[in-house]
Amino acid sequence: MTKRERVLAAVLGQEVDVVPSSYSLHFPSEKAKSNKGVASHLEFYKKTDVDIMKIMNEYLVPDFGSIRVPTDWKIIPSFSRKTKFISDFGDFVKKIIDRLGPDDFSLATIHGICASSIHPIEARYGYLPVREMQVSHLREKGEPYLDACRRIADGLCIMADMIFEAGADGVYYAALGGERHFYTDEEFSRAVLPFDLQVIKHIKAKGGYVLLHMCKNNLNMQRFKPYASYADIVNWGVVETNFSLKEGKKLFSTSAIMGGLPNRAKMWTQGSDEDLKKAIKKIIAEMGHKKFIMGADCTLATDLAYERINTAVRTVRSK
Repeated sequence: MTKRERVLAAVLGQEVDVVPSSYSLHFPSEKAKSNKGVASHLEFYKKTDVDIMKIMNEYLVPDFGSIRVPTDWKIIPSFSRKTKFISDFGDFVKKIIDRLGPDDFSLATIHGICASSIHPIEARYGYLPVREMQVSHLREKGEPYLDACRRIADGLCIMADMIFEAGADGVYYAALGGERHFYTDEEFSRAVLPFDLQVIKHIKAKGGYVLLHMCKNNLNMQRFKPYASYADIVNWGVVETNFSLKEGKKLFSTSAIMGGLPNRAKMWTQGSDEDLKKAIKKIIAEMGHKKFIMGADCTLATDLAYERINTAVRTVRSK
């Protein structure tokens, strides 16, 4: 089977010659964007030989000014195809896709509404203070923040359009906000769910595939149940969330499951090849060969040797 055939068979629950493999990492900042970023992606794809070309997205909603009180969210503008971070990412994706062939399968990353509303002010205040600000502003006077989320979600839909025009097969949708220690379930249903679903439904309406990645730890996985019917593939931090692959298979019964390996375990850097191979074979024995993609909980360490990832890929393909 080609890589594309293998991945699509896994998504559809059909027989595969071998279980597909998908791993990714964030490239060093100086090699993550523009032509150097294109080269980084192509080098990673060639040297690791993964089955999915996952295109990382460092083209984030930019800083539009200080946000301190709820009404400050009005500074977040509406977006269009001419908005620089959107058009630049579309161009970036196209440069990578143009170097792939018909036997490849590609997913371009879109950061979900929670992360995308963090990005404009994260550099100013830090990640944790912004997460806490989202919650406090929603509780104090939610409408200005929710209005900003609506504009951002509309922009993410435009980004999806440009991704598909560039030739990508689908979107790696990085959904944040499911942690129990920030939003309550009711707040999640107001501030995250409707906007994520707006973008995901738009992707599906365009004929794209959706890989739903549920970020971070201490997640209430039940919050993502409404996403299930739109997600072709699902992935989450099994270790961080204490939610097993088999539990995920029950919750997302129609989706292919991706994961199995802890992304920052010492096994990757200090373990032997045999340790890695043993872990992979154990996971596949438990999960089987249908509707499963071998992968990690999240991105691997930036400085991890590509040969280690290739060892993981070759292990699955060895008969």
